[in-house]
Amino acid sequence: MSQASLAQEASRRRTFAIIAHPDAGKTTLTEHILLAGGAIRAAGAVRARGENRRTRSDWMKIEKERGISVSASVMTFEHDGKRFNLLDTPGHEDFSEDTYRTLTAADCAIMVLDAAKGIEPQTLKLFEVCRLRDIPIITFINKLDREAQDPMALLDEIASRLQLDPAPIWWPAESGNRLRGMVEVATGTFQPYARKAPGAADEPDHPEALPLDQAGAYFEEGEQASLQDALDLVREGYPTFDVNAFLEGHMTPVLWGSALRHFGIEALLQAIGDWAPAPKVMKARKEAPPETRNAPAPEDITIQPGEDQVTGFVFKVQANMDPNHRDRIAMFRMASGSFKRGMKLKVQNTGKSLSVNAPIMFFASDRELAEEAHAGDVMGIPNHGVLRVGDSLSETGLVRFAGLPNFAPEILQRVRVKDPLKAKHLKKALDGLAEEGVTQLFRPEIGADFIVGAVGQLQFEVMADRLGEEYGLDVIFEPSPYAEARWIAPAEGATRADVEDFMGKYRPQMAGDLDSDPVFLAKTSWETGYVTERFPKVRFLKTKERG
Repeated sequence: MSQASLAQEASRRRTFAIIAHPDAGKTTLTEHILLAGGAIRAAGAVRARGENRRTRSDWMKIEKERGISVSASVMTFEHDGKRFNLLDTPGHEDFSEDTYRTLTAADCAIMVLDAAKGIEPQTLKLFEVCRLRDIPIITFINKLDREAQDPMALLDEIASRLQLDPAPIWWPAESGNRLRGMVEVATGTFQPYARKAPGAADEPDHPEALPLDQAGAYFEEGEQASLQDALDLVREGYPTFDVNAFLEGHMTPVLWGSALRHFGIEALLQAIGDWAPAPKVMKARKEAPPETRNAPAPEDITIQPGEDQVTGFVFKVQANMDPNHRDRIAMFRMASGSFKRGMKLKVQNTGKSLSVNAPIMFFASDRELAEEAHAGDVMGIPNHGVLRVGDSLSETGLVRFAGLPNFAPEILQRVRVKDPLKAKHLKKALDGLAEEGVTQLFRPEIGADFIVGAVGQLQFEVMADRLGEEYGLDVIFEPSPYAEARWIAPAEGATRADVEDFMGKYRPQMAGDLDSDPVFLAKTSWETGYVTERFPKVRFLKTKERG
């Protein structure tokens, strides 16, 4: 395929993530975007191979029981001549690391706000991640079918707390039981709101849009004139949407609606198709093969989506999506090239060659065999422990993308299995979950207990659930004597001997992580500060980059 054709294929891809505080309606919005895009016939029902298959972006048992997303999932569908790759992320803050990794694969983010609550703590954290990665943001203010804050107050909060210029694309006509519809700011077109029972099998049939001055039948006395006055104020008081300012991260287009009532969803999907960026140029490094002696220094390069060579990186590994097959899937975001089933790709940091004979395209836990893929696509690569989060793959094996960081856990606990005869099975299961990034695993140099680290308590509950469901292991988590974990490395100007001197003095508190890199387990935060001051030639790191 020519570079022009490759560039054209890349240009029709839209790879985006949905981010939100828990309970903002993110998973419901995901399903209704799929409904609007023609990928499903009703929220939760997938149209594939002529059958209706029941699926949701929440596919784990614990997700279905609790009604929350705890694992990122990928959904691919075609609509209006474009290919959409939708990345649904966990909203719960205990899974922020999984969300961060998923955002590395996204070119755009849809920020979902609850119309009654505005910007919440987790929304703010996720926004900061997007800002760090220069990811443009489309704002969708959800739950208009319930009583909402004043719309201008919501926009002012976006401007003040996020330092973004909000550009309203639509404007709501009231909310809750008084919701009449919404009007397009630029054209004055009014979209009436139709009340529909939540969970209805068929797509809600909202009345056709019409000019606001012809929509009197939808308003009570005085409401139409008030909406027109508000519209005039909005046009005067807020900036007109500028695509370049949006792509540069200075402006966010603001849309409104109700995911549960399928209101405003078509407008959002059109906005994603029209404004979300196609796959962008990515920074990378060209490195010599691992076995090369006297290798030249790495070279900074850029990867164009239209380049011939297939390149990309693994941002997530998920095991046992299909319990019947004990599968292990690496989610691979393509950065360039045209992939064909059966191609061989090389892993940069190990030099291993991988024949990709059964690649898959995702639809939550459902999947279809992928014959080809292009820049911007997210492809699943089945493997048996060959691929890890952060691995870079290419045809030459020389391209390395910026690594995905591991963050120091906030909670450390011991884990043991109730049946001592299954201790070996526990080690294998913990290794597998740590490779997925579910939790972090530390092996103390002295002692036989495993130390598991997580951001929040819910991660341990998910881990216990998966160990029981997928591995048949009944485990017990116990408090550990450690409060913090820090990776250690030589400070600038120091040597490995300086690190080994520290490790010798604190041997009972040293451990190795999944890569056997040294980790110091501190009993208190005070101790972390103490050793940092006492050993200035050693760096105590809160993050570690792998890739």
